[in-house]
Amino acid sequence: MRKKILIGVGVFVMVIGVALIYLNYRNRTLSPSGSAELSNGGVNVSLTYSRPSVRNRVVFGTKEEGALQPYGVYWRLGANESTEVTFDADILFNGQPLKKGTYKVYAVPGADSFEIIVNTELGEWGYSEADHKLDVLTTTVPVVKDGSVTEQHTITLSPADGGVDINVAFEKVKFTIPIKAN
Repeated sequence: MRKKILIGVGVFVMVIGVALIYLNYRNRTLSPSGSAELSNGGVNVSLTYSRPSVRNRVVFGTKEEGALQPYGVYWRLGANESTEVTFDADILFNGQPLKKGTYKVYAVPGADSFEIIVNTELGEWGYSEADHKLDVLTTTVPVVKDGSVTEQHTITLSPADGGVDINVAFEKVKFTIPIKAN
């Protein structure tokens, strides 16, 4: 009898393990990882994020529109793990001073602008809202809607005068966060 119980428990543990591995793999294939790195103007920026796709859904909008990411609600700036960015020197993040280091970056979308928040909490699965006590910087960037659609969430880095621009594009939304040497 004891042997049957141990076998049953072992099978149950294996089934749960396989299910967790499958779900993790499925999430990563639906939203693969992305990264970018660039040095310019004395600023070195690198970031990692996950890349969800629109897949015929309304991503940004109102709750009444059925948006996946309603205006005014925390967004991890990607999928899966939190979006993280590293600066190897003190910088100006959209004009505000920020010490060198690695940070979580998340957003609160709006119709015409996005609030961008920099936070010191690292290594967290991004779905849970950030611990706001660890926020170190909050800024607002304007949204550009030029009529084009970006199917898969994309963050690129481009050289800018005296630094690097972080360019974010997803669905019908685009915005830029300027980074300059401090």
